[in-house]
Amino acid sequence: MVEAGKIQSVWRGFYVVVPIEYELKGIVPPVVYIDQLMTYLKKDYYIGLLNAAAFYGAAHQQPQEFTVVAGGTTLRDKLKNGVKINFVSKKEIPNAFVQKRTGKTGDVSVSSPELTAFDLLLYQKEVGGLSRVCTVLNELVDEMDFDKLTPDFLGLFPVAIIQRFGYILDEVLEQGAKAKVLMDKVKQAGFKFRKMPLKTDVQLGEQSEFNKMWKILINEYIEIDE
Repeated sequence: MVEAGKIQSVWRGFYVVVPIEYELKGIVPPVVYIDQLMTYLKKDYYIGLLNAAAFYGAAHQQPQEFTVVAGGTTLRDKLKNGVKINFVSKKEIPNAFVQKRTGKTGDVSVSSPELTAFDLLLYQKEVGGLSRVCTVLNELVDEMDFDKLTPDFLGLFPVAIIQRFGYILDEVLEQGAKAKVLMDKVKQAGFKFRKMPLKTDVQLGEQSEFNKMWKILINEYIEIDE
């Protein structure tokens, strides 16, 4: 069956039936089988980062790799049958902020627009840097429900990530009203800001600008692709 291209081994001991529409290419997209695979591996998960953004029409361009955020011990990235699956590990999956979306073979778990947005900033290196993150956020922000940014949600992330998101929302995406809502949520949650660089792996210049509202040292020029 494998030689005939009818089934594929996508993980040791786990096989997937190749749908007819993928027989010619011989490549089965992970979204077709990821829910069953993660059940097989006994892992909580969600489709994240650029792949999650694509569910909300905000990928800007189709991601070439497939990112899965999994709970517990780290899984190795997998390259098989021409498909690359990247695994990001979290101690626990915040299921309250994960949505079920209908895929071709059933429901899959996908990070909510809010969780996707903050994850993109948290894992910016995995998706190509801050400018690419901001390009996606520019398309994703309209899908976000800022009333869902509860203290429990904000507590999932380092305060520095909240500061950077607030600055980007306010100054880069020019979403001042939504930035104000976020600031109100931050104050209600009792979080305190400290001076933080916009980008951690870039040295601060002597004349780095400083945003007082979000306490961000601006050491990176952000360019959004239209």
